[in-house]
Amino acid sequence: MISIINELIIIGHVILSSVLAGVIGVEREISGKPAGLRTNMIVGGAAAMIVSIGKILIEDYSSESFIGDALRTDPLRVIEAVVVGVSFIGAGTILKVEDKSKVQYLTTAAVILFSAGIGMSVALQQYILAVGVTAFILLINVGANYIDRWISRKQNKKGGS
Repeated sequence: MISIINELIIIGHVILSSVLAGVIGVEREISGKPAGLRTNMIVGGAAAMIVSIGKILIEDYSSESFIGDALRTDPLRVIEAVVVGVSFIGAGTILKVEDKSKVQYLTTAAVILFSAGIGMSVALQQYILAVGVTAFILLINVGANYIDRWISRKQNKKGGS
């Protein structure tokens, strides 16, 4: 019965992570970026699931006396694996433009990494951190869009004078 409850808790973590990362994904969709709602939701949920499974593996193998002595567990390796996998996805969203000095969608790649971080935070039951970071990323992206437009208007006025 405890196992079923733990699995339901993990499903809850995956859903919460997906929803929080999806909030960020909506902003990316509205901005017309390549990795939007679905990508961020899947990355956030997958990160929560992988970290949760990692916690279970570490607990299970550490409690087995015959395996526990021979097997070293390192929870950071689970996080490293998530970061490497998500970074690969993020790298796939980055687009080099014909202008050799210009690269696009770096912010989207960074947002995908943050979605994974949100998922890992939820899996580690750091709910306030996960919600706070979600709000902070939205503030960064939406706020930066307004600032970018303001700067563009100022530059256009100077160019036209």
